[in-house]
Amino acid sequence: MEHSILSTPRSSSSTLHEMNAPAAPPVLSAALEQEILRDELRTEKYGGDDPLSPPPNHAPPPPEESDPNMVTWDGPDDPANPQNWSVPYKWIVTVICSILTICVTFASSAPTSATLLIAEQFHISTEVANLITTCFLLGYVFGPFFWGPGSELLGRRPIFVSTMVAFTLFHLGQALAQNLETLLVTRFFAGFFAVAPMTTCGGIIADIWDPVGRGLSTSMFSACVFLGPVMGPIIASFVSESYLGWRWVFWLMMIFAGACTTVGVIFLPETYAPILLAKKAKQLRKLDPEHNKEIYAEHERQDWSIMGVLNRTLLRPFHMLLMEPILVLVTIYLAVVYGVLYGLFEALPVIFMEKRGFTISQNGLVFIGVGIGAILGSGCNLYFTRHYPELIVKWRGFPPPEQRLFGAMFAGPCLVVGAFWLGWSGEYPAVPWYVPALSTVLIGLSVNLVFMSFLSYLVDTYLMYSASAFAANTFIRSAVAAGFPLFTVQMFTKLGVNWAGSLIGFVALALAPSPFLFYKYGARIRSKSKFAPCIDLKIAQEIEAAMEKADPSYSV
Repeated sequence: MEHSILSTPRSSSSTLHEMNAPAAPPVLSAALEQEILRDELRTEKYGGDDPLSPPPNHAPPPPEESDPNMVTWDGPDDPANPQNWSVPYKWIVTVICSILTICVTFASSAPTSATLLIAEQFHISTEVANLITTCFLLGYVFGPFFWGPGSELLGRRPIFVSTMVAFTLFHLGQALAQNLETLLVTRFFAGFFAVAPMTTCGGIIADIWDPVGRGLSTSMFSACVFLGPVMGPIIASFVSESYLGWRWVFWLMMIFAGACTTVGVIFLPETYAPILLAKKAKQLRKLDPEHNKEIYAEHERQDWSIMGVLNRTLLRPFHMLLMEPILVLVTIYLAVVYGVLYGLFEALPVIFMEKRGFTISQNGLVFIGVGIGAILGSGCNLYFTRHYPELIVKWRGFPPPEQRLFGAMFAGPCLVVGAFWLGWSGEYPAVPWYVPALSTVLIGLSVNLVFMSFLSYLVDTYLMYSASAFAANTFIRSAVAAGFPLFTVQMFTKLGVNWAGSLIGFVALALAPSPFLFYKYGARIRSKSKFAPCIDLKIAQEIEAAMEKADPSYSV
């Protein structure tokens, strides 16, 4: 039987949703069983960083040759395989990754509370001082294209150790800067190195958790991505307003980074399977050079030429961005949402300091609402994905990615409401301060939930090529977020808080139908993708064919 996904128009939409939970794991053809096994192995091995290019569109994947000299795991229960580590140990590693994520994202927003003091110190305008945040986020733009290939070539741990040490040391230039130029340059390089732990920690979670266990760990990790930026202004506002002054904001960041680096260096292991297998091959050759001289690991024979690495890590993400409609639309949505988050750091002082006379520390406390919302968003994500373990079993590990979109369906309209709520309650000083402050809870929930939902959707859609999708997404959304601090104050001042909030609300309203459209048409779009394996569509096709064979009158 020919299993071409182009020949399954019914499976790509209505049939897929109709069969979103088969009564039992389906019995599949031998060819599809082999394809599922290959995709499972490559996804488990590379966690989204597959070094191989995908086969031509709709062609069957190339068979993996069985070579007795190639090192693999010693069976499915090999304790050296990170997937087989104990659950408590996996959680220790996940908690460390989450703390590291809080650390590097904390540094992105903490100086926003000291912007006015820095502007006064260096005799510059507030708009120029906002470049402190922008330069850090520009480091986020370019960093992934270095640290992604680095973790693929050297492993997660070496990249983590080197970048965290550099990130910590660059705080010296920020704390001791005697001019704005020094501060901006060191902020850029701090962001450049800070994004590596974010990329690495996401890879580590994919390395150690299977799809069932990944739900809770991913929710925790995603919440920390937003808790860090939220904690920054809260803590830094009290430091900068105290007798310590704004420089101690950077000293505090350095102390936090140094402590996290120490914990990571001591306790964080290597988790990238190809690197672990390469080390195993080297040890075997060292133990018996004569007998094991032909032993090798797959990682050692990959294409590590400059063009090979560039194709996987730089060209492939942008190729996907040009050719994949799902990635383009998800990236636009997440870029706007990420920009709104960093725009809040400049918008809330206009609402609460200029219009209501809050102090720097009082304004910082308003960000607690965003943090509460982020935590609630993680809880909502767990609720919306509670059925996923069952789907994993029934769909042989490849349930429809569209099942990840329920959180975004809920969060999209919430973001619209939150933006209008903040704008129109924040404009008028007569409105009690807690009314616009409460809107930040809804905004924080929406931002976090949209992120978790769509990033999970990208992972399930592209599987072993999701790292390239993430690289393209990170590049665009970080660039957009870097621009938001440069115009947010002017926008909220010139348009007024009400219409500036409304503008964001209207943009969010235009994007809110995206998850609903993906849910309806996503399968059809994926069926034409070069990078999406679409195993769920092939399973749905075989189920439908079996139903039609058993009952010729069957129709969708």
